[in-house]
Amino acid sequence: MLSRRAFLRGQTQNHNPMAPPWSGDDFTDLCTRCDACIEACPEGVLLRGDGGFPWLDFSHAGCSLCGDCARVCPQPVFDLSRPALDRVARIGDQCLAQAEIHCRSCEDGCEARAIRFSLQRGAPPLPDIDEDACTGCGGCLPACANGALTLEPRHG
Repeated sequence: MLSRRAFLRGQTQNHNPMAPPWSGDDFTDLCTRCDACIEACPEGVLLRGDGGFPWLDFSHAGCSLCGDCARVCPQPVFDLSRPALDRVARIGDQCLAQAEIHCRSCEDGCEARAIRFSLQRGAPPLPDIDEDACTGCGGCLPACANGALTLEPRHG
């Protein structure tokens, strides 16, 4: 269920906020909320969230994993030796292709080419996610007109 706060802020989907790439469990302890990473983000996917912390918002674009956020941060928040985003895309029941409606928008939004469509006899192609190729960048999320994709923890 969407919270009242999210509704009033114009958010249309209920989602768990994600910390910036290359940040760890100690993110909120180390981040001083200086906004340097938000200002450096060329895609505009880092936004000031609750408590003033930067959070990823994939409602309009995905993260290119350029590393600008990590390079400008004056604190030891980012560790480029760890995975950028330990998430993987998952396809939900509201996927149009799974409802036999021709749609391949998520494939177009996936720069890593982790989403492929397999041909089906007498039906539209069905999506499949290569979890090893998925970077968790969120590029597929705004591409999906039906909100069928989510990013879930890779291990869990």
